[in-house]
Amino acid sequence: MTLWVLGINHQTAPVELRERAAFGGDALPRAMDSLRQWPQLAEAVLLSTCNRTELYAVADDGQSLAHWLESHAGDLQGYLYQHRDDDAVRHLFRVATGLDSMVLGEPQILGQVKDAWSLARASGAIGQRLDQLFQQTFAVAKRARTDTRVGANPVSVASTAVRLAQDAFARLDDSTVLLVGAGETIELAAKHLAEARVKRLLIANRTLAHAQDLASRHGGVALPLAELERHLAEADVVFSATAAREPVILQPQVAGALRARRHKPMLLFDLAVPRDIDPAVAGLADAYLYTVDDMERAVEENRRSRREAATEAETIIDLQVARYMENLRATHLQAPLKQLRTFGETTRLELLEKARQQLANGKPADEVLEQLAHGLTNRLLHPPTAALRQAALDGDADLTRAAERLFPATPGYRHPVARTDVADPSP
Repeated sequence: MTLWVLGINHQTAPVELRERAAFGGDALPRAMDSLRQWPQLAEAVLLSTCNRTELYAVADDGQSLAHWLESHAGDLQGYLYQHRDDDAVRHLFRVATGLDSMVLGEPQILGQVKDAWSLARASGAIGQRLDQLFQQTFAVAKRARTDTRVGANPVSVASTAVRLAQDAFARLDDSTVLLVGAGETIELAAKHLAEARVKRLLIANRTLAHAQDLASRHGGVALPLAELERHLAEADVVFSATAAREPVILQPQVAGALRARRHKPMLLFDLAVPRDIDPAVAGLADAYLYTVDDMERAVEENRRSRREAATEAETIIDLQVARYMENLRATHLQAPLKQLRTFGETTRLELLEKARQQLANGKPADEVLEQLAHGLTNRLLHPPTAALRQAALDGDADLTRAAERLFPATPGYRHPVARTDVADPSP
């Protein structure tokens, strides 16, 4: 079976398509259950983040995997990429190292890859081949980030958004900022906002306890998500990153908040996929909406500064891909050798035990040895003999030539001559 990776990411598909293809919340475990039952698929890992949805699989047919993805996300023609074997290995190594991320070298992706691997293991969807590949991936990512500066001064989409808010829109030390959600992205935003000495920080989340925990660590005020609309007008800047499947901030809510603010401008960052903020908000006067795709332009400067380190990391990855594929080929070559040795050893032990029993029963040693040697010869030569006979019938010259290399003629060998000291049994 072949190693495949199929997917879409921020480079190939717009946010509208990525949110349609995203697996969030309970959808991911259900998707893993579906994959386990998909025909001609032996192993699978599903990676779903705000910037990518990717399926890593050991399967016979890549087209069948594409059909599975499209059964969830709809038509992906023109957006879906496919890699196989060593190209698939290289892609995974680059993803985990942060070389394929919107923010070059961002560290969050490695944790997301580990989470995807853990879920696949828990779901029973992963086997030895993908398990070993992902273990190797974690080692390669660690080495690339340790031996190069690709991960130095890590920058996230959240920190980029905070910098944009600070540089292009408002003085944060004189602004009220509303955070919606309590996951990793919002945690990072809260950290950077606290460091920027934001004047007032509000944190709204569906689970109030999570918002309270975040607020206690970063000096904010926690709100239940149900009170979001009531406090929206207080916010000069909004960051939203939840796992909701539908928008949590609607256009009428923002329109009402702007009226209450007497149309004082509001900056909104939608850092979620699927999107948290109704795209129609962008059409409101005095509302400035940025999505994760808009962050692409903002992080280009960071990407340029890290390209030299990225080149070094790419070299490490190329070497590790070559080493992984070499080890994989060696493993495949060793499999028939192990099978052959196991067959020979099993045959030896079986016939040796039989010979010992015959000796214990008083059978002459010469006769037992003769039967042992004859039995070993017959057992060991029967499979290749039968295969060569069938190859001759099928016209399989390759197998015949391989047998000639494996079993060259022995110089001076003569077929055994019939014994003359044994009476002729014929009448």
